[in-house]
Amino acid sequence: MPNLSQTELQNLRHLIGAHETSYQKLNTYASQAVDPQIKQMFTKSAQDALNTKQKLMSFLNS
Repeated sequence: MPNLSQTELQNLRHLIGAHETSYQKLNTYASQAVDPQIKQMFTKSAQDALNTKQKLMSFLNS
């Protein structure tokens, strides 16, 4: 993989941070949800955010 430019690296870090924030918030919402369907929706969304963050982080390790 070619080297990332400073702008690409900055954008990637911003996206990773945004997905981490989403993951944390969605996990909190899931822990507070009473309705099982809502809890499941937040849990799945949190997992999706974490998966995306991990995929984005793989660009830093390449």
